Amino acid sequence: MARFGRVITAMVTPFNSNGMLDLDAAQSLARWLVAQGNEGLVVAGTTGEAPTLTHEEQIDLVSAVAEAVDVPVIAGAGSNDRKAATQLTKQVTDAGASAVLTVTPYYNRPSQAGIKQHFLAVANSTDLPIIIYDIPVRTGRKVETQILLEVAYEAQNVVGLKDAAGDPAETAQLIAQAPSGFEVYSGDDSMTLPLLSVGAVGVIGVATHWTAAEHRNMFDAWQRGDIAEAQQTNRDLLASYDYESRPDAPNPTPTKLLLRMLGQPVGSCRPPLDHEPSYLRAHAQAVLATCLVGQNAGF
Repeated sequence: MARFGRVITAMVTPFNSNGMLDLDAAQSLARWLVAQGNEGLVVAGTTGEAPTLTHEEQIDLVSAVAEAVDVPVIAGAGSNDRKAATQLTKQVTDAGASAVLTVTPYYNRPSQAGIKQHFLAVANSTDLPIIIYDIPVRTGRKVETQILLEVAYEAQNVVGLKDAAGDPAETAQLIAQAPSGFEVYSGDDSMTLPLLSVGAVGVIGVATHWTAAEHRNMFDAWQRGDIAEAQQTNRDLLASYDYESRPDAPNPTPTKLLLRMLGQPVGSCRPPLDHEPSYLRAHAQAVLATCLVGQNAGF
């Protein structure tokens, strides 16, 4: 069994009608996600609109969600400022997080040596398990496999990777050389099945907000060797993968609309992600009609 579960949702952050953090709604959503089959949650990540949250809001969110559920709560605590990343990591540790998700320093595009030292500093600031988040499309830097391996061997609490780099062949090299117990989670929903084929153990997903049951079915089929069933489930999920992020409706805008349609009071996104194209509701209805939670809700 994967350390943090196989199906982990990168949870949206609920806001009220005034755009303020809604902790009651966050706790309710977290409990609902677990009831739908999620085995872990990431809070205050990219899907949780961390770039628009203050550190105080992030800490409050981690504390509230950790209080509400009994599954692992992985706190997003990354920054392109090493001092800020280590300070926030210490704070979410005290707030009750089960683990920390730390992203590659973004925008300032440090060297690979600088990236290594950043991750080691974060790891040294907490006793919690650390998952590195490699998403070069957002950060501007791919973490080289050798650097990931060096960090994993030098910092014993670096135990995993959220892989959104889109290169399963390179991920296979990492898994083959990584320390025992180091786990890779898909960080791109559409790459989950390909990454399973090279040794990934789970997904930190977006579509898992409404497809946790389908993802569990896919993992179960894969683990029992029913490759055809896993492939069919993945095909059934393609509509959800396509829906969750588009150029004119980036993640998490589509997810928040769909959740509101399911009765979850998550509010809208904070600017600049607050625009919802007029067609999006019809697209959401079509997606919900294809998945179990949508069918149960009458879509």
